[in-house]
Amino acid sequence: MEVKVRPLDCWDDFKKYRKKYYENYLEAKDKGGIRWAGSAWAFDPVPHGLGEDVYSLTGEPYGATCAFFQDFSRECLENIERQGVARDLCGYMRNYWGSIVLDKYLLADGTLVEPFPKPDFNFTIHICCSHAKWYHFAAELEGGIPTYAVDISVGPGYMLDDKKIEYVVRQLKDAIPWMEKITGREYNDELLIKAVYAEADAMSTWAKICKLNQAKPAPLEEKSMFSLYVLNLINRGDPEVAKLYYKLYDEVESRVKRGIGALTYEQFRFLTDNPPPWAFLKVYRYLEKEYAAVSLGAIYTFGLGGGWIGMDEKGEKWIWEPAPTPEEAGVEITNRDEALRWTAEYNLRYRASWQHEYSHWIRKQETYQMVKDWKADAMIMHLNRGCELWNMSTLEVRDYLVKNHVPTATYEGNMADPRDFDEARTFNVIDSFMQSLGIEKIS
Repeated sequence: MEVKVRPLDCWDDFKKYRKKYYENYLEAKDKGGIRWAGSAWAFDPVPHGLGEDVYSLTGEPYGATCAFFQDFSRECLENIERQGVARDLCGYMRNYWGSIVLDKYLLADGTLVEPFPKPDFNFTIHICCSHAKWYHFAAELEGGIPTYAVDISVGPGYMLDDKKIEYVVRQLKDAIPWMEKITGREYNDELLIKAVYAEADAMSTWAKICKLNQAKPAPLEEKSMFSLYVLNLINRGDPEVAKLYYKLYDEVESRVKRGIGALTYEQFRFLTDNPPPWAFLKVYRYLEKEYAAVSLGAIYTFGLGGGWIGMDEKGEKWIWEPAPTPEEAGVEITNRDEALRWTAEYNLRYRASWQHEYSHWIRKQETYQMVKDWKADAMIMHLNRGCELWNMSTLEVRDYLVKNHVPTATYEGNMADPRDFDEARTFNVIDSFMQSLGIEKIS
């Protein structure tokens, strides 16, 4: 059955915000502002307390942007490998380092400018083997940038206790005088509190938007969602980001009520899991065009910037329900300690993309429950050579899904290195998989 389709009214708002984000980082010094760089998983609200003219560059989205413009990505990768960097390290990280070494900065539209803008400091987290080391080496390449990494290796959210939360909170408390010393600025707790509220609003609202994609027909498809979820990975402490997600939620909810779908004809629903091969997003369009197959999302797309309840208290079942904001939880944040406690616990407990990094069992449960809740017909999994952390349990999850009668296909690639992707082979895998399920091409 054909359904109504139409572009998102707020699409340009999201694109403009992302474009301005990269421009702001470039122009920060001209405005008398401060730059900081770090992981998209860093505790974003904390630097906001330094002022309203503080601009960030989060490394994973920047590395993905480089990967999308694959000619520049090849240049970055080949250049940093000539410096002795191993090819099997994180693809995003190698693109980032290569961009520094080339002294070229990539804007959202593909424009290259020189020189690469140096941050005043690096502020990141450490969860995998390369997160903190990413910025330690970047600091060396840039001539000695002060770097602070927060260790978050305290285990999954359902096993949190006060001692584990306080371990992270103490690190955040120590980071503030460190930032004051580097920047010469006095810290503003009101700006921190404002950013902490904004973060929770943005992350919980994105989760609510993802829930709407359980509808039939699905109102969103994942390739477009890649341009929507990313605001939570670049500046979720900005209240303007939360406002954009409120606007998006209202529009997507309206699409569901009116039966507006992502595709004109929805024949097949599937989920993915890993970061996609950014240079080859045509995979998604191929499935849409040839098979009327809609990608509903992924742990990556839903969980990277979304706040979710996650595992139940016994650690037995995953719950795909949006996490509460401070207002929804009946909490009023009034001071620095409360703000740091909230952002630490919220991220440790509700950031879905952190939970499965601690446990293959959790990833199996969240993936299988996602298939059921989003009424997916199958999983199509990217065996991603570009990220050891995301890919470390993919095949275990694949086996678990197959044992539980979920049709599952896998293809090999790399989220950030276009040299690790075989386009023809991938399309053959897709065709064989769809034919095995009896799904006919529509074109």
